[in-house]
Amino acid sequence: MKPFTHTGSMTKKKEVLFHGLFWFLFAYFELIQFELSNPYFFKIRKLDIFEISAGIIFLATFYFTYILILPRVFEKLNWKRVFFGIGSGYIFFISLRYILEEILINHFMGHGNYFEGTSFTFYTYDNLYYGSFPLIVSSILWILIFNIRLLEYNKHIIEEKSATEVKFLKAQLNPHFMFNTLNNIYSLVYFKSDKALSAIEKLGELMRYTTYETNKERIDLQQEVNYIKSYIELDQLRHEDGNTVNFQIDIENPSVQIPPFLLSPLVENALKHGKYNKDNPILFNLKQTGNTLFFKITNKIGNQKKDKLGGIGLDNLKKSLAINYPDAHSIKINKEQQTFSVQLEIKLDEKLY
Repeated sequence: MKPFTHTGSMTKKKEVLFHGLFWFLFAYFELIQFELSNPYFFKIRKLDIFEISAGIIFLATFYFTYILILPRVFEKLNWKRVFFGIGSGYIFFISLRYILEEILINHFMGHGNYFEGTSFTFYTYDNLYYGSFPLIVSSILWILIFNIRLLEYNKHIIEEKSATEVKFLKAQLNPHFMFNTLNNIYSLVYFKSDKALSAIEKLGELMRYTTYETNKERIDLQQEVNYIKSYIELDQLRHEDGNTVNFQIDIENPSVQIPPFLLSPLVENALKHGKYNKDNPILFNLKQTGNTLFFKITNKIGNQKKDKLGGIGLDNLKKSLAINYPDAHSIKINKEQQTFSVQLEIKLDEKLY
């Protein structure tokens, strides 16, 4: 089970700071507890050698468990590893305490921490109690940091997935728009229209947008509006009567930030599948006030059948909204006998307007 290898997004610096805070709070509460039970302790004597050795043994056992035992226990969690880990921790604690207090300190001070003649059974049993404390505290901190790492790791994976999905959507949207645009130019060239050169010029403007702007996470709202205008102008070249689109714009802040291709799929969908002429133009109404962006499209329903690419634009728009504005958007699609309308409302990120 690889996730239990205690790796994740938390940096070593953050982990060291976390440990420092933990030990500060631990020492603080220990001193308060000791002061309450022994109010004159610090006034009558200093810490003796065995209290210092107890701190050394505690820290050594704590990090022996934290660094060497727990990662191996949780790497492939089962009862054998758990019992082996607990046993190793107790053996380390008892052995270190015996070497430090009953051999080294006894050699220099003339006495150990236990009376002479203390049986091995009693010594082991007594230290099972004292050894439990560093093992438990170490396990609690390790599991706590592991869960923090896991949360950060999951957040990182979600962000990476969202970024990948956004790139995928853009990769689909760009050729989708270009396919429809080339279709329009093909019609003009086929009928030998003198508007073909103007159409190619507009296509160049669209290609500059799709090449240089769509790789960005956010662009100015005005850039998206300019793209939509160019797309509409290119579409209008197909109509002899012209003025088949009514684009109303009321923008408070043209520099408000939005993802590329956020609004244009709705325009493309209406122009491709709507029935419109000078008497029945497509209505586009774009309004931005504060952190609210409102876009409404109304068009007559055409008789042409939906092609295979017909649903890509709207489907990708819904996915893009779910990724970029979860719980901050609403899209209402209304289809009547002869009229089709889409109403989109977005609560923009306050940091981006």
